[in-house]
Amino acid sequence: MKALVIVPAYNEEANLPFVLDDLRQFAGDVLVVNDGSKDATEEIARQLGVACVSHPCNLGIGGTVQTGLLYALRNGYHYAIQFDGDGQHRADQIEKIVAQVERGAADLVIGVRTLPEGYKCGIFRKMGSVLFCFLIRFLTGERVADPTAGFRCYGPAAIKLFSLSYPDDYPEVESIVTASRNGLTIVEVPVVMRQRQSGHSSINRRKSAYYMLKVSLAMCVEAMRKKITWKEV
Repeated sequence: MKALVIVPAYNEEANLPFVLDDLRQFAGDVLVVNDGSKDATEEIARQLGVACVSHPCNLGIGGTVQTGLLYALRNGYHYAIQFDGDGQHRADQIEKIVAQVERGAADLVIGVRTLPEGYKCGIFRKMGSVLFCFLIRFLTGERVADPTAGFRCYGPAAIKLFSLSYPDDYPEVESIVTASRNGLTIVEVPVVMRQRQSGHSSINRRKSAYYMLKVSLAMCVEAMRKKITWKEV
C-alpha cells in the first residue's frame, strides 16, 4: 500500500534535519508542508531531497495538514501519517499506528503519547485534555485518552473526508468530532515520544485558557453541523 508521511513545518529549520534523518527508516514517501516559514525550512527540505509544498503565508496547523492530505488524495496514496516537524515524534513508532489502518481496523489512528521519564506536562495542558475528553464523550460517545495528540494515521476514508473539511485552528480535538460524526472508526494506540528538540510550543500558558474555550465552542458547533458528503470524492 502506498504511504505518505506529512511533516507540517513552520520555522523548523533547527529540527528538520533531525526529523528527516529519523524518517529515513520509513519505507514510504515524505512530504514537508512549509507553512509560510520565515526561516530556511523550505531550503533545508529540498537540500535533503524531500518533496516540499510551501504556503505563501502562514495558515496554521489545520491548513497545513489539509494541504498534505489533498496531496495524498491527488497522488493516490492509500494512507497518510501526520508527523510533526519539532522532533517529538519517532519514526520507529509509525508501524504501530499504520498497522491498524492496513488491516482495516480503523480509518483514523491516534498515537497516544507515552511520556518519557522527566517529561513535564503543564497543569493547563492536563486540564484541557480532561475537558476535551469529556466533551468528545458527551458529543459523540467516543472514548479517547489523548485528544490533542498530533501523531496520526489517516486511512482512505479519513483522507477523503478531511480533504473536504478540516478545522482551521487547533484542529486535533475538533477533527475527532468530525470523524466520529461522519462514520469513521477511530482507534488509539500507545506510542513513545521525545521531548521537543528545540524551540517551543505555540500554545503557551497565556494562550491556554483561550485555547480551551475556543476549541470547546468549536466542538459544539461541529457537533451541530450537517454531515459531510465525502464518499463520492
